Amino acid sequence: SVSISSIAFLAETRLGPSPTGFIHLGNLYGAFGDERLAHQSGGVFYLRIEDTDDKRQVEGAVEAIISSLEFFGVAFDEGASGNGDRGDYGPYYQSQRTEIYQTFVKRMISLGQAYPCFCTEKELNEIRATQERLKENPGYYGKWAKHRNLSLEEIQDRIKRGQAFVVRLKSQGTHDCMDEDIKTISVEDEIRGTLVMPENDQDVVLLKANGIPTYHFAHVVDDHLMRTTHVVRGAEWLPSLPIHVELFHTLGWPLPVYCHTAQLMKMEDGNKRKLSKRKDPELSLDYYRSEGYHPKAVREYLLTILNSNYEEWRLENPDTPLESFEFTIEKMSNSGTLFDLDKLNDISKDVLVKLPATELCQFLIDWAKAYRPDLAGLFEGHEDYLMKILDLGRSGDKPRKDFI
Repeated sequence: SVSISSIAFLAETRLGPSPTGFIHLGNLYGAFGDERLAHQSGGVFYLRIEDTDDKRQVEGAVEAIISSLEFFGVAFDEGASGNGDRGDYGPYYQSQRTEIYQTFVKRMISLGQAYPCFCTEKELNEIRATQERLKENPGYYGKWAKHRNLSLEEIQDRIKRGQAFVVRLKSQGTHDCMDEDIKTISVEDEIRGTLVMPENDQDVVLLKANGIPTYHFAHVVDDHLMRTTHVVRGAEWLPSLPIHVELFHTLGWPLPVYCHTAQLMKMEDGNKRKLSKRKDPELSLDYYRSEGYHPKAVREYLLTILNSNYEEWRLENPDTPLESFEFTIEKMSNSGTLFDLDKLNDISKDVLVKLPATELCQFLIDWAKAYRPDLAGLFEGHEDYLMKILDLGRSGDKPRKDFI
């Protein structure tokens, strides 16, 4: 059993996006939680670029990530930036940390915790097909891990013959047992409470054939070396948690505090479903920038779904900066979080009506330059007139919001 307790002070959190060219609302949702958790405790929030999967990388994606997060007011204390790394725990690009990961893998091999596997793609497919035919659990483990117990001489001979290999974890999880004999681990999740799940028994890949680490291994090493105390991430990572727990345990390191957030959902035909990159343009952060949503409005709305008591606090403190709100993990949802574009629009009106006309005017000009250059020429040079229009009916006890 693995147990952890909450660290109530000095939280160090991170955001670790992959440079795939798509920065989405879920990234921003998690980033706001990370940022509030760190900064309210006097801790550190840093940006790490997880770029070990070169097949998925898109040119210019890192710059787009940094630009989008800055636009929405996400402030990092350390990590990757447009002007290089900032901080004492870099490099903050995983692709630049290969030697670090390889060093730990060598140590694991020497301790019998990892081993080289020479299976070809064809052999792995054959194993998978046999498992399907026999209706056994898929994966590379136990009796299916054909290179798990190769002798040193066999390994050396294969390497001398130029055979490609990956390095796998030699999992200590139980294999080939009946359902009632399956061993479990328990992990305290700060959002979901005690999680009980089967222990990992898979000999997962740590280093790929090109010497680059897998995500599972790289993020465990980095979270430890970069002193991450809280890992705030989506529920889609829950199935991988036993792997990560075993890796931390094998390396002899304490677990961070895990906080698995709810997935962002939307209503469709009376039913909830997960926001989809393919179906829902509002999942992309570019949507909000191109449609002209003010970043303060998006941030305000996301806090209403991050903490269930935020709206009550806002009603009691209508003019107080949101940074004064006491964000807590306990008030985060552990089930599907409903994203409501209509509610965002209503909140946007409340936020925009309180912004000074000078700020709105500059925001409108900047937006037009980026997305409606045909309008930019009408706005620039006429700022005084534009501010008078933006200020129409915005004073008094019942300011107009219908044209914002």
